[in-house]
Amino acid sequence: METVKAEQPDSMPQDLSEVLKEATKEVHTQAENVEFLKNFQKGQVPLEGFKMVMSSLYHIYLALEDELEQNKTHPALAPVYFPEELNRTPALEQDMEFWYGRQWRKEIPYTAATEKYVNRLRDLGRTEPELLVAHAYTRYLGDLSGGQILKKIAQKSLGLPSTGEGVAFFSFPAIASATKFKQLYRSRMNAIEMSPATKKKVVEEAQTSFLLNIQMFEELQELLPKNQENGNVSGKQELRKRAGDKGQGWTFTETPAQKPQQSLLSHSPLLRWILTLSIVATVAVGFYAM
Repeated sequence: METVKAEQPDSMPQDLSEVLKEATKEVHTQAENVEFLKNFQKGQVPLEGFKMVMSSLYHIYLALEDELEQNKTHPALAPVYFPEELNRTPALEQDMEFWYGRQWRKEIPYTAATEKYVNRLRDLGRTEPELLVAHAYTRYLGDLSGGQILKKIAQKSLGLPSTGEGVAFFSFPAIASATKFKQLYRSRMNAIEMSPATKKKVVEEAQTSFLLNIQMFEELQELLPKNQENGNVSGKQELRKRAGDKGQGWTFTETPAQKPQQSLLSHSPLLRWILTLSIVATVAVGFYAM
């Protein structure tokens, strides 16, 4: 996918968070129009599509958090390194076991676009770790903003238990107030000392983060079976935890294809705005916020 990145002025605002917000508006609009994410907002969540998203997020967060750990003392990363509050890998491991069973590491898919995203994160960790701040910012703050809404949509659409199995990724138990934490994160990020040249590269990397997420979701949409592209599955399909998973076999049944119900989101510009801002995967690119 090709796009024209907005040229950055030689003189940038002081706060890095404001720079990123302004510079990613164009690519943010592109992300809003990704078919997979538009369907998700409508509550059209095909099972296989959701599993593929979660698998891709596992690979991405494993790479991101490995590289952040390796570079946690770097001056551009230390101020915004919050592993206890933010790390998603442990939660995603729980979700992977729920969806794929105890042998999930042998089962989960690893798509080409996801691999491209992971390789970018690994390369930055080795060569330009300061640019990881762009990926951490767009991912984590997006997840914090849209996580609970996305979780509820997935639970309702897939008939998941209200106790949170299969969607642990969307919960941040170590953060009491997402709003206050995002304010703290932005203030810490704005205090990072960067040369104008480095700040410009961080901005460009934030745009790249969006594009990588868009490519991932476009690929996932193409990989969906045709009868699941809009969340409509003919007949009943059972979702079972694999035998031997903690000795308990959760069983879920998707409803037959029905006339799509009009989502609450279609009536609420505020909810649609929050969910849209949660795009990068998340979910969510689906997972992004400012």
